[in-house]
This record gives sequence, structure tokens and C-alpha cells, in this order.
Amino acid sequence: MEVNPGFLFTETHMPCSTPDITDTLRYDRPTIFLHWTTAFLVLLQFALGETWNWPTKPVHHLMVVAHLTAGILLTAIMAFRIVWRLTNGRHLSDLLRPMDRIFALGAEYALYVLLLAEIVLGYLWRWGAGQTMSFFGLLIPSPFARLPPNTVAWLQSLHDWNAWLIMGLATGHGAAALFHQFVLKDKVLGRMLPQCSLPRQ
Repeated sequence: MEVNPGFLFTETHMPCSTPDITDTLRYDRPTIFLHWTTAFLVLLQFALGETWNWPTKPVHHLMVVAHLTAGILLTAIMAFRIVWRLTNGRHLSDLLRPMDRIFALGAEYALYVLLLAEIVLGYLWRWGAGQTMSFFGLLIPSPFARLPPNTVAWLQSLHDWNAWLIMGLATGHGAAALFHQFVLKDKVLGRMLPQCSLPRQ
């Protein structure tokens, strides 16, 4: 009986490998790290922004400082993420079906635009109100003059609504990834997970 050498290699040397595209077209480690760091910071920012008015003033102040600090970190992460994507980062698999590719790219680019807009709105709102940014307690003053109160209120409203748009789109993005993983079983999600994080099937 003829033995398939590829089968033996998979079983003895690649115990955590998965079929289809996850091994050969897995995203590179920096892209995976930047993706999940962005996701964590976005969730943290949203949670802080929606709940910081609940506790009393000392805790409220700490939550605001945490929000501002995470916002500056997110600024750096997004800047590095864009540079990495335009240079060395691995992109979507060519094995995706055309419609899946269109929807995936549309969601990805929309999230990039909304996240960048949210970052800019956050700085404009904070500095426009005449307040400093805070990075782990280090105060960063506004580089421009205070804006009219109506403008500041408008920036705050845009910042709030944009945050909900980001969370809605991110939720849909995550749901689509889970649909691919557990319904279509094409293992697309595995490309963005660390090696050996998915169970063997």
C-alpha cells in the first residue's frame, strides 16, 4: 500500500497545522499582534467612555486618564499598523471568494477610517475644550486656541456616535469571522490567530 509522505510529515512534524490557507497564508506576527492590540484598546476605550460617569470623582478621574492614555497608545498603534501594512504586512488571502474579499476589504477599510476619525475627534474635543491630554499622568497641552463651546459640543457628539459605529462594524466583523470558522469551516479566522491556537479537526 502506498503511503502519502505529506500525511506523515503533517502528523509528525506539524501537529498544530490546519488545512486550507491557515498555515501557508497566515498573517505575520506583527500584523496579528497589532490587530489584537487594536481590538483590546478599542474595547477598553468604549467601555471607559460609556461608564466613566458612573463612579464618584476619584475613580472617574482615573478612568478619564486611562481613556486618554489608551487613546494615545491607540494613535501610535494605528500609525505603526498603517506603515506596516503598506510595507511588510501580509494582506487578505487570494483564496477568498470575490464577494467575501469585497466585504472583508470594505469592512477593514471602513474600520481604519472610523478609527482614525475617532482618534482625531478625541484630540480635537479634548484640546478644543481647553484641557490637556494625559499620558500616564504626563500632561500634554493643547497646540491650538480654545474652540467655541458649540463646536466642542459638536465634536463630543461626533466622537460618541462614531464610537458606536466602530463597535457596530467591529461586532459585524467578528461575527463574520466566526461564521467563516464554524459554519463555512474555511479556517479564515485561523490566519489571524497565533500558531497552534485553533484545535485540530
